[in-house]
Formats: sequence, structure tokens, C-alpha cells
Amino acid sequence: MSRPFRFAVNLLEPASAEEWRAKCRRAEELGYDVILVPDHLGMPAPFPALVAAAEATERPRVGTFTLNAGFWNPALLAREVATTDALTGGRLELGLGTGYVREEHETAGLPFGSPGERVDHLRRTVEELERLLGSKEHQPQPTQRPRVPLLIGGNGDRILRLSAEHADIASFTGARTAPGSTTGQLTPISADEMDERVGRILEFAEHRAEPPELNLLIQMVIGTEDREAAVRPFLELVPDMTVDQVLELPVTLLGTLEEITEQVLARRERYGFTYFTVLEPYMEAFAPVMERVRGL
Repeated sequence: MSRPFRFAVNLLEPASAEEWRAKCRRAEELGYDVILVPDHLGMPAPFPALVAAAEATERPRVGTFTLNAGFWNPALLAREVATTDALTGGRLELGLGTGYVREEHETAGLPFGSPGERVDHLRRTVEELERLLGSKEHQPQPTQRPRVPLLIGGNGDRILRLSAEHADIASFTGARTAPGSTTGQLTPISADEMDERVGRILEFAEHRAEPPELNLLIQMVIGTEDREAAVRPFLELVPDMTVDQVLELPVTLLGTLEEITEQVLARRERYGFTYFTVLEPYMEAFAPVMERVRGL
């Protein structure tokens, strides 16, 4: 039986205290289930932003989407997670990833490492957090038991295996880092590739009574009567793709309200995604879609 839909918005822009509270209250008014923040230099610091979001709202959960594991020492991160969970009244969801922007690590004076080294560090972080936060001796203690829900983001086999072993939520960006990029430039993966990646995590999670909840980061939401015209300005970003291939990308939602609603339902049917995250610029545009699909 399919899980119920959940919807999140990832708030990217720094703001004053008043502006931040207003954004979070607006997300709650629109019906978002989760308010998320990223972990990039130049964007809001995750944990104080989440505490402020929880104080400004009553219903939504709050979460990181996703922490760059290479920025964090596991013992210090455990302290942040437990404190934030307590201060938000047990509303925290912890999202973790390897990090993919070399320039940010260099600016912070932190090693970036190879892809394999970054996955190794993420695994150590996940396992150490489970050990520390699962201990009755650890102080401070998180509010949620048996633990703060864990989201792991990524597409590669080792990440998917880690998600299958440890995560409550497996998140797919629907993109991979462009070869040679130091700034985190992403290239989308095709609809067929997404089929294969989702199939892979379900294979890795066969031992579980229930697989992880599947999350998809939507990169673009555009309301339009002419889908092909709307997508053409973006073709130069994906020169190897045709208009039809871009329109089929799992991370793009384009069309009328009815068409976008059908696309969300189709992503659930084809891939099993029931938890969708949109970026802050699309928070308002996506709200009518959430209203349409709830309960379907």
C-alpha cells in the first residue's frame, strides 16, 4: 500500500528574523508538511534556521536537506541534532549527504576527497550518530525515540546501499555532478536511469520489513499552457537532450495545473515517490498541486 503524500519546501535565501518567520508561516499556510534548509555556504546556517522555523510555526516538521557530511564532526553533529530536536519539540528530520561542491570545502579549509572517501566519511558519520544518539548516556538527549528520522540523499550504489541499511527516507536529486565541476554544477539523469536507480535501492532494501520512504527533489515547477515553449530556454543547459527528453525528466514539472497534478501522480505510480521537495522559488506555484493530490 502506498504511503500518503508528503510535501516539503527547501528555503534557500538568507533573511532577517522577521522575514524568515514570515516565509515559514507562509509555507505552513500553503500546506507544506516539512520546512527544509540546505547546507551550503552563502545560505542560512541549518540548525538555527530550523529552530526559528519551528518557533514560527505549529504543524510542519523541519529538516536539513541535506547536510554536507564533510563539514561535520560526528560528535559535534550529534550535539547539534539532539539540541535542535529538543528545541523544535521533536519535529526534526536529519538529512545527510556526501557534499558535492569542491569550492565550498576549499573555502572552509576542509578536505573534499574522492567520491569514495566522501561516501566512507558519510557512512562513519551515520554509524557514529546512531551510536551516540542511541546511548542513554549521551547529553543532550534528542526528544524523538527511537531516533530522529534519517534521510540520506544520493544516487550512487554505495549511497543507495547505505540508505537501504540505515535511512528512513531515501532522497533522489535526479541529477549528478557534471564531470570536472568544482562549483557543484549538476546534470540531470533520465527517466529510464531513475527507474534503474529506484529499482536498485528497492533491491538493496529487500531485507527490510518496509523500504525507505522515497523522496524526489523537484528542480523546476512552471505553470504554462505551452510546455515545449516553456522548456526551450533551458535546452542550452542540457545540450545532449531533446525537448521531449527534458519534458520527461523526473525533476521537472511543467504544464497546466491539471497536467502537473498528473505528473506528480505519475511519478508515484512509476517510481514510488510519495515525498516531494520543491525549491523556494517554486513554493507558491506548487501549492495548488499539493491541494489537488492529497488523498488521491
